[in-house]
Amino acid sequence: MAFCIITDSASDMPRSVIDEYNAFVMPTPVTIDNEDLRDGLTIFPDEFYKIQEEGIKEIKTYHISQLMFEEYFTEFAKRGDEVLYICFSTGIAGTFQAATLAKQEVLEEYPDFDLTIIDSKCASIGYGLVTERLLRMQRNGASKELIIEAAHFFCEHMVHAVTVQTLDYLYAGGRVSKAGFVVGGMLDIKPIIMTDENGSLKSVEKARGWKKAQARLLEIVGERGANLENQVVGVCYGTEIEAAKYLEDELKSQYKVRDIVETQVGCAIGAHTGPGVVAIVFLDAFEPKYDEYLK
Repeated sequence: MAFCIITDSASDMPRSVIDEYNAFVMPTPVTIDNEDLRDGLTIFPDEFYKIQEEGIKEIKTYHISQLMFEEYFTEFAKRGDEVLYICFSTGIAGTFQAATLAKQEVLEEYPDFDLTIIDSKCASIGYGLVTERLLRMQRNGASKELIIEAAHFFCEHMVHAVTVQTLDYLYAGGRVSKAGFVVGGMLDIKPIIMTDENGSLKSVEKARGWKKAQARLLEIVGERGANLENQVVGVCYGTEIEAAKYLEDELKSQYKVRDIVETQVGCAIGAHTGPGVVAIVFLDAFEPKYDEYLK
């Protein structure tokens, strides 16, 4: 019997982190021209973005289904493991509801199964960072109870500052009006996107030009970040690796950030943002009683 901290591939945890902790990551589904694929298992970001940019194949994403969750959870239940699942935001997908329904079904057969499901209200490396912190706390001897308490704290205080190079994909997905799409293209407008209290991604500001949008992300880090020099900050990107490297250099220079997790945005978010997405993810608060297990 073990206490297992798990997540899904929409967390975009890099392979290095997954391997370091031998983490269990459930792959999220994506269909390309009606072919069922699994993010991070049978399709990977570089291939996905190449297909997306070609624009000749139909791409659809959907959350992990109840049946899929039942299959995953049952394996843990059979072993008598206790499980903490850090879940994709309900503000973006129906993952939490499907996982909760699956839990109820598994409990019918395994009534002693101890499964805690937490709606991260985060996207991409936002809850990837939450999961990494919890795995690190576990490795350093934190109790199950403290880890679950910390999970709620980290999810509540994780800030996402996101921008995209083009409005094409947001418009195609109905997230930008036609007028906003036309005007934004003419004026080179880049949205500044953040998560709201429900974990939904919302455009909160506009910047004119790609460089100004990146600069605004960095300003938001300075305005809202807490104890930046001592926390792990996430930087994620679709295909804009140069923008990601620029942001990382500036985080180190401006805010003395020492630890950065760089990762590529996978299918779950990339399908809606397009390849030209970059983001910085960080905490706006810290709690010393958790930090002592994060060294």
